[in-house]
Amino acid sequence: MTPRTAGQNAAAELRGRSSVAAKSTGQSDLAKRYAMAFFDLALEHDQLDQLAGELNDLGGLMRESDDLARLVRSPIVSRADQGAAMTAIVNRAGMSKLVANLVGLMAQNRRLFVLDGTIAAFQTLLAEHRGEVSAEVTSARELKPAHLSAVKDALKEIVGRDVALETTVDPSLIGGLIVKVGSRMIDNSLRTKLQNLELAMKGI
Repeated sequence: MTPRTAGQNAAAELRGRSSVAAKSTGQSDLAKRYAMAFFDLALEHDQLDQLAGELNDLGGLMRESDDLARLVRSPIVSRADQGAAMTAIVNRAGMSKLVANLVGLMAQNRRLFVLDGTIAAFQTLLAEHRGEVSAEVTSARELKPAHLSAVKDALKEIVGRDVALETTVDPSLIGGLIVKVGSRMIDNSLRTKLQNLELAMKGI
């Protein structure tokens, strides 16, 4: 089964049609499969920007709430309770039916533990669709818009393409940033190429 076929099968599940899900070899494969399915639906409904924003918001909620993070990863909470809780959260946040269907299906299939990875994989697909490179940026505190702009400009200069940022806050960092573009970690060894990032680190 090709990755595209796997994505189409998962998309059929999201539309409510019966299908047999292929067994995955790991969390990464599961996340990519759901992300591909959801991306296909976003294209089909011409809602890429809206759904990307909603997934970003959902990911933010999981990062901000330890209880929510535990809920999606708990092997003890029943499928029904997980589904009901996630549906309530999505509805309260005013998110679309497609997002509700996604989390509902993942709860039903006991796959909510890869929801965070699915959101990240969706953002990677979106970046590729837009001709961008996806980068992960971890900072000690939330970056301000001016900082994010400086990071994007610096990374664009390095990789030669527009960059879509996925940001994460890690209070345990003493300062500065951890930047990852694909499998490439950008750290102090490349500091001379990242002078523009100094602006982003001020006040953090």
